[in-house]
Amino acid sequence: MKFKLLVFFWFVLFSTFAQTEDAWVYFADKPDETYFMANPLEMLSQKALDRRTTQNIVLETNDIPISQSYISQISNVTGVTIMAKSKWLNALHVRGSFTDLQALTTLSFVTEVRFANHSLNLRIANNSQTEKTTTLQNKWDVSVMYNYGGASNQVQMLNAHLLHQQDYTGSGKTVAVLDSGFIGVNTAQSFQNLFANNLILGGYNFPDRNTNFYTRHNHGTNVLSTMGGYVDNQLVGTAPNAAYYLFITEDVNSENPVEESYWVEAAEMADSLGVDIINSSLGYGQYDNPNYSYNYAQRNGQVGFASRGASIAFSKGIVCVLSAGNSGATSEPHVGIPADATNVLTVGAVTSTESYASFSSIGPTSDTRIKPDVAALGVAATISDTSGNITAASGTSFSSPILAGAIASFWSAVPSLTAAEVIQYVKESADQFQNPDNFKGYGVPDFQLALMNALNIESFEKSQLTLYPNPVQDNLYLNLPHNTKGSFVLYDFLGKKILETTLNQDNTILTLSELHSGVYLYDFSTNNSKLRGKIIKQK
Repeated sequence: MKFKLLVFFWFVLFSTFAQTEDAWVYFADKPDETYFMANPLEMLSQKALDRRTTQNIVLETNDIPISQSYISQISNVTGVTIMAKSKWLNALHVRGSFTDLQALTTLSFVTEVRFANHSLNLRIANNSQTEKTTTLQNKWDVSVMYNYGGASNQVQMLNAHLLHQQDYTGSGKTVAVLDSGFIGVNTAQSFQNLFANNLILGGYNFPDRNTNFYTRHNHGTNVLSTMGGYVDNQLVGTAPNAAYYLFITEDVNSENPVEESYWVEAAEMADSLGVDIINSSLGYGQYDNPNYSYNYAQRNGQVGFASRGASIAFSKGIVCVLSAGNSGATSEPHVGIPADATNVLTVGAVTSTESYASFSSIGPTSDTRIKPDVAALGVAATISDTSGNITAASGTSFSSPILAGAIASFWSAVPSLTAAEVIQYVKESADQFQNPDNFKGYGVPDFQLALMNALNIESFEKSQLTLYPNPVQDNLYLNLPHNTKGSFVLYDFLGKKILETTLNQDNTILTLSELHSGVYLYDFSTNNSKLRGKIIKQK
């Protein structure tokens, strides 16, 4: 009996260490740092460098590619297969037996091997093996009127149609879509506007390691249609004139952590191409191998590989817009990976009346941060299928791109904003900003209000004009210094001139009781100064 038990023990032990595992191997340094810092165009496009310059972001070590020498040495190890790589995290996603992968720690340039199977990492720690860690250095002129058709609610809920009416439709901004496939995008009529204007800039298929991204699955097609789709009186996306890169990072045939590595690899490629916004309607929590899955305590933005990558993307000046997930009615209802990341916009789903959709994943993160950050339509959203038919579908998969497109249109109106400023203006415009909750976060954003707020930081040199009260109901009092004379012009939110007058008195009263409630813009100019601001009219 003892002999049989001993044989069984060794059989179990051998099976555990011989089966195929996924892991990340982290490196100690970037030995080519000096060369790449002196030759930045060898690692980043000019557009990516320009984005950093605009936002005062310096080049860092994590911009530098992984040492090709390190990659070659790992690839030459018998029994180890390289699946993906991340320069930001200075790591390779590798696959092999526990023994072969753990042996990589003997290489001088390797600081850690972190297994996707969390229990194996615990086993290593419990066996008192040295676990080295890597410190990651994260050092109004109306010209467009669309017939939205069935998409009216999802666009107008965010007041994105008001941006479009001012010709802010995403022009000049680039969105990377990270998804499972884009079948039909190159043939369906609903995307021909993008091709006619050369707005599909390229992409990559990471699971297959080729440039055929019009393949694999339809989910990315549906997602893209809510941003860039166009069928008159049926569907108009929230950013019909933005440019797009299409990246396949999801393998729908299985759930494996390598998809997180593909995700980070795509984000890095997006950064190098100068992308402004990343939309990802993907999420990770439960894997086919339950040992790889994330429990709630691990959903803090610091554990998930893709979550850490998303945070670094923000540090490069990119706004990441991520689906909260559809687990709200499950036993683990919280947002997953990478939706738990810091400094990203995680988007939950609401109905057409802006009520919380019960399937939408909730917050907070395990470190008690507000999640989701904001919300958009996710119930019966209008989308295009792979044949160009306009239909409806539900899920936070559509809440996220609807909002991402609105951000592209908003950012195209004030392109000098940093990623941090964009995120903050979006949050501040949301209807629950003062009282966020775990279901809709800060609520549904109002991009008209966000634009008005952002325009204030674009203001001309301040004059000494003061206006009160603001918000105003009937009479607006304007005060300017004695002997000052200037022109005062008031516009509605569509850019239509409401009134124009010359101010040349110590105090002036404007009667605004006949104006509809809403937000109005004003310009005041004298011979040597100008001021722009907003007035909120209340009933």
